[in-house]
Amino acid sequence: MALRDLGSVPHGAGDLTAPWLRTALANVSEGAVVAVTAEPIGNGMVADSLRLHLTWDPPAAGPGSIIAKVASSREESRQAAAMTRTYLLEAGFYNELASTVDVRCPTSYLSIYDPASGDYVVLLQDMAPAVTGDQLTGCSVDEAAAALPQLAALHAPRWSDPSLERVDWLERPSAEVGEGYSGLFASLWPGFVERFDRRVDSDVVALMDGLLRHLPRILAAPPRPWTLLHGDFRLDNLLFDDAGVVVLDWQTVRIGPAMNDIAYFLGASLLREQRIEAEHELVAEYHGLLRARGVDYDWDECWAGYRTGGLGGLLMGFAAAMLVAPTDRGDEMFLAMVNRHGAQLLDLGAEALLTER
Repeated sequence: MALRDLGSVPHGAGDLTAPWLRTALANVSEGAVVAVTAEPIGNGMVADSLRLHLTWDPPAAGPGSIIAKVASSREESRQAAAMTRTYLLEAGFYNELASTVDVRCPTSYLSIYDPASGDYVVLLQDMAPAVTGDQLTGCSVDEAAAALPQLAALHAPRWSDPSLERVDWLERPSAEVGEGYSGLFASLWPGFVERFDRRVDSDVVALMDGLLRHLPRILAAPPRPWTLLHGDFRLDNLLFDDAGVVVLDWQTVRIGPAMNDIAYFLGASLLREQRIEAEHELVAEYHGLLRARGVDYDWDECWAGYRTGGLGGLLMGFAAAMLVAPTDRGDEMFLAMVNRHGAQLLDLGAEALLTER
C-alpha cells in the first residue's frame, strides 16, 4: 500500500485509530476494523511499540491483535532516529529485504516511512505468547545456541551478494562513513564516561581511548566478505517460543562482515565467564551452519572476525546512551553493553588486530 492511499502516516500512537487501521489493513482481510484498544509493550529506545487489540466486522475477520511501531513520542529519540535513519531502515527491510533471506521474523502487514514528516509505521504479526529475552540478565549458553540458526539464515542467502550494494538506502562501509561515525563516536565517548563516572571499567576506558584515533580506518574498510547484517542482534530484540527464535527490530540493518553480528550477540548476551568458556564452540557451531547452507568461509577468517567484531557493540552501547532519551533501564543496558563488549575485546586480544589492520 502506498503512502497516498493512507492519507498520512501516524505521527504517534494516538493516530492509530479504527478508521485509519481499516484502510491500512485492507489488504489483510475483507472485513473492516471497527474498534481498537492499545497497550504499550517492549523497551524500545527509538520507537514506540504497542499491541493493538482489534475488533472486526464481521467478527474474527482478521487478526485479533497486531503489533504497531510508530515514531517515538520523545523528541530526543525522534531526532536520534532521524540522524541514524532507523525508521527508513526498518520499513525498507520489511518491504524489500525480508523476503530475500530465511530469518524468522514477523509478517509485515504494512511498513511505511514518510521522509517529509519523519513519521513511520510498521504493522506486524503478533507473535504472542513468545517471550522476549532480557539484555540485562543475559541468557544461557543453550539459549544463545538456539539463536545462531537465525543468524545463519540471515547471513547465508545474501553472502557476498553484489546486488546488496545496489540497494541505495542500505549503509555499507566506506571512507566517508568511517570518517563521519568516527567523529560522532569521538564526540560522545567523553560524555559517556563522565555521565557514568566510575561505573565504566577502567580497562575498558583505556581500550576505547586507544582505539579512537584508529576508528576512521577501522570503520572505513572492515574485511570482506560482507553480507546483510541485523546490526542490533541482542536479547531484547529476540522472541523465544517452542519453534525457536523470532528476530525483531530491523532498525539498524546494514551491509558488513557477518561476524560483527555474532560477536555483538554473544558479547552482550553472555556473562563474561560463560562467554569465555563457550564462545569458541558457539562460533564454530555458527560456522558449521553457514557451511551447511553452502557458504565457503575459511575458519581462521571467521574466528579473526569474531575476535574484533565486538567493537560494534562497544560503540553502539555508548553512542545510543548519549543519543536517545534516557531511561533507568536503558542506562543500565547500555552500561552493561559497554563493559561486556569491552571485556570481550580485551579477552580476545582484539586491540592489536584492530590497530594493525
